[in-house]
Amino acid sequence: MDKKRRDFLKVAGISTLAGLGGTAVVDKIVAGASPAVANASTAAHAEKDTAHAKAPVAATGKRYGMVIDVRKFQNDPSLGEKAERACIEAHNIPEFPEKKDEIKWIWMTNYENCFPEKSQLYKDETTESHQVPVFCNHCDDPPCVRACPTKATFKNKDGVVIMDFHRCIGCRFCMAACPYGMRSFNWRNPRPFIKETNKQFPTRMRGVVEKCNFCAERIGVGEQPACVEACGESKAMVFGDLNDPHSEVRKILKENYTIQRKPSLGTHPSVFYIV
Repeated sequence: MDKKRRDFLKVAGISTLAGLGGTAVVDKIVAGASPAVANASTAAHAEKDTAHAKAPVAATGKRYGMVIDVRKFQNDPSLGEKAERACIEAHNIPEFPEKKDEIKWIWMTNYENCFPEKSQLYKDETTESHQVPVFCNHCDDPPCVRACPTKATFKNKDGVVIMDFHRCIGCRFCMAACPYGMRSFNWRNPRPFIKETNKQFPTRMRGVVEKCNFCAERIGVGEQPACVEACGESKAMVFGDLNDPHSEVRKILKENYTIQRKPSLGTHPSVFYIV
């Protein structure tokens, strides 16, 4: 392994540790390191301090988010299947025959998996027997963005956490940083396992991480996310600008009690659940 590659891997590792709060470990690594690595460590510390100093919600501009009405998914379980299928078809998600290779952007899971911090003792029958949709929370302070050494994962001006698949080097630091487990890794070439390719969205390759992108390619042209559109008039999923006090999503939040996933982590998720 040549010196440049060794330095890159050190820089990538240091950036990730700093982003995850491992400053003590970083200090030990950089002791006696080359000037390039030491400078990268200093920059990583500074970036971390800046990220935590900013306000949790932007004062101006858009911040897209979603409200999930779990009750409606319980009343009509087919909504979950429709949302999953719409996402798969819109984003060329491969359907591998073996579960260990599975790539998931949105899926249904048990209540205790979605909200592990909530009480699981003596759940009511409805909660026990039905599942909850989960996907990327598009956090306002996303740890995955801080962990990515190549900036393949980033937050755009509308608050959506998206990926540049071409910049992903497959290090999976973002997967380790995500506290919700909302990312998948292509261990195999996904292209042969796409049933019908949507030519409006890029396919991926082996060794690339992927996740829900809030259908950024659709909202950019004035359309709703595919999963929201698939749920139709049920209003099981409502999408909009959280920074707009007159938006439908804000109206629903004002009228209903909602919860978020692992709020104590301070990531400020943009997905809310009516339970």
